[in-house]
Amino acid sequence: MSSVFDVLPGVEIPVGEISKRLALMWSPPAPEGGVDPPDDATATQVNFVLHLGLPTTPDEAAAQFQAVLRFTKRYPSRIVILCPQSDTEDKGGLEIRAKIYGKCYFGKTKSDKRCVEVVTFHYSQAARGFLENQVSISLSTDLPLYYWAYRFSASSRLADYRFLLSRAERVLIDSATAPEDALTYPWPNLSALRDLAYARLLPVRQTVGQFLAGYAPEAIVGGLQKITVRHGPDFVAEARVISGWLSERIRACTEGTKVDSTGTHFRRSGQGDTQRSILEPTNSSSLTIEFHYDSADKFFRWTGDFASGQAHFAARLADEPTEARLDASVSLLAPELALSEAMFF
Repeated sequence: MSSVFDVLPGVEIPVGEISKRLALMWSPPAPEGGVDPPDDATATQVNFVLHLGLPTTPDEAAAQFQAVLRFTKRYPSRIVILCPQSDTEDKGGLEIRAKIYGKCYFGKTKSDKRCVEVVTFHYSQAARGFLENQVSISLSTDLPLYYWAYRFSASSRLADYRFLLSRAERVLIDSATAPEDALTYPWPNLSALRDLAYARLLPVRQTVGQFLAGYAPEAIVGGLQKITVRHGPDFVAEARVISGWLSERIRACTEGTKVDSTGTHFRRSGQGDTQRSILEPTNSSSLTIEFHYDSADKFFRWTGDFASGQAHFAARLADEPTEARLDASVSLLAPELALSEAMFF
């Protein structure tokens, strides 16, 4: 059975030769009688560390690798991938293996070239103390660092990677696969933490926000009693994220108005009244947001089906003779776009 390290592309090299091999990666063969000038088109813009946690499967590793490659089409990068050895691979010794990989994408002109350089480390638990030095010499100097911790088994286990958590401009996690305490864990630089589940919901947040922006804040929060968020089985994290976002937006709507929303009924299904909305599972690939008011004639409902890409609005929030209806498209950001959204915005 292939390991995570095995499925990732690249040429395995001695760890001590990483800097030398990276420097030679883009060097063209010297023409007879002369030397080609350096190719500036391979200059990188960011350092990006992808940390594949122990629960990561080979198929998942290959998928995240391809997402990173698509990301580099827009942002030329030096990528370092961390692959800790599994319990069956780790024999207890000091072992660090390395691969290097490079790829370029060409645009409409020869000078329009975007390149990625990848260094992959496969290491034993005993060798983690030596990893900081190897990662440091593999990154480009004077460039911002971004760190994506993918499918780690416990937040506390990332303590050994404090050198990345502290230095990174952004620390990326995905609450769909991260431990439950990942968003509340006391990270060294909590302000740098970004959730990819929140990032990929950008189209949903935009379309719902734009629709509701057509109403006065008083019309939205006046008489609001309950918000329900229903979700398909694969969208638990997205439902949790959109619930928190709605809670923030409702609080913002009450500012500057005479409406008091403290009596609004918010809870998560089965967890008392401590949360800000009801999360109810459905048996589809959908996400539904529903506002319940003290009058049966007042309501707001949005339903999006990510399988079909179709969404539907239905609302009566003001003194309207009939309800407002609108069909729209819906999607989640592609992984590479969610990465850029979480990293730079």
